[in-house]
Amino acid sequence: MAEVCRHLGVNRTSFYAWQTAEPTIFEEQDAQLAPLIRVIFKRHRRRYGARRIAEDLKEMGLLCDRRKVSNVMKALKLKAIQPKSFVPKTTDSRHRLGYSPNLLLDADAPTTINQIWVGDITYIPLTDGTFCYMAMLMDLFSRRIVGWHLDNNMTEQLVLKALRSSIKERQPDVGLIHHTDRGGQYAGNEYRSILRRAAITQSMSRADNCYDNASMESCFGTIKNELEMTDYQSKAEARREMSKYVRYYVHERRHSSLDYRSPAQFEQIINLPK
Repeated sequence: MAEVCRHLGVNRTSFYAWQTAEPTIFEEQDAQLAPLIRVIFKRHRRRYGARRIAEDLKEMGLLCDRRKVSNVMKALKLKAIQPKSFVPKTTDSRHRLGYSPNLLLDADAPTTINQIWVGDITYIPLTDGTFCYMAMLMDLFSRRIVGWHLDNNMTEQLVLKALRSSIKERQPDVGLIHHTDRGGQYAGNEYRSILRRAAITQSMSRADNCYDNASMESCFGTIKNELEMTDYQSKAEARREMSKYVRYYVHERRHSSLDYRSPAQFEQIINLPK
C-alpha cells in the first residue's frame, strides 16, 4: 500500500483516514436515492431525465432538487433519451375541397379542456418497406390525446375514426375549435358534416406554414423519439405499441408545460371543486 500511495503522490496517513472514514450525510442520501432513481428510470424506459425523476421522488415524499438527481444519475451512468430537433413537415393540400381559415391566429390560449383540439397524421414504418398511418387529435389545453386511429391507408376514413372516438370520449360543448393542416382528409364532406353536427368549428393552418400546427408536430416528434421508433413487423404490432404508449403518455408521462403533471392528472386537478 505504501508503494501505491508513493506512486499516486498521496500521503499514507490521509489515505488510511479516508479509507476508514464514515460516509458523509450527502453520501448516505445518494446511496438511499440511487436504487429509487434506477427503478424510476427503468420504469419509464429511459424517457425521464433528472427533472421528471425529481418530480416522481417529490410525489413519494422525497424532496431533492434536479441537480442532486442529475449527479446520482451520472454516478449510475443513466442517460435519458435525448429529444431530437423539431423538423417541421408540410402537407399536401392540393385539393379542391375548400379550406377553413386559421382561427388560432387570433384566438386566446385555451383556459380549460375542450376549447381547442389539434390534429394531424404521421407515418409509421413497417419492415416490408411499406407504411401504416396514425391520425391523432389532442386537447391543446391539457395535451391529452383525445382520440387516435391507425390503419394501412391515409384516406378520409382514417381521420374520421379518430374524430368519432374523440367526440364519443369527450362529449365537447358548443364552441370547440378543431385545428389541423390543410390536408384533403380533413376537408372531406363526411368529415365536415360530423363537425357541423357536433357544433365544432373547423380551423386550418395557412398554406405551406407548418408552424401553424407546431404543437401537434411536436407531439408526434416526442412519441417517435421516446418510442425510439423502428420498423414494426405488422400493423397489429404497431397498433399494440402505440396503444401502450398513448396510455403512458396520457396517464403517466410528466409534461413540463403542465407543471410536470401528466395530462390526466392535470385535467383532474383543474376539474376539482374550488
